[in-house]
Amino acid sequence: MRDEMIRLGQFLKLANLIEHGSEAKTVTAEGLVSVNGEVETRRGRQLVVGDVVTLGGVSARVATGEAEPVVDW
Repeated sequence: MRDEMIRLGQFLKLANLIEHGSEAKTVTAEGLVSVNGEVETRRGRQLVVGDVVTLGGVSARVATGEAEPVVDW
């Protein structure tokens, strides 16, 4: 990653776990998202390399890329 962190809401969209960025608020508020196995209700949570985000039975791990975070299934 260019930066050391990415916000959960941004990552959900980048990982294609949600279709629209505006959905991040809803799915996190409803407790549908987990980070490293624990429910996370803050869409602004800072994720770091290695964190695993799960929504609807689909998981994505934050990994490094040349210019931006990469989804590693």
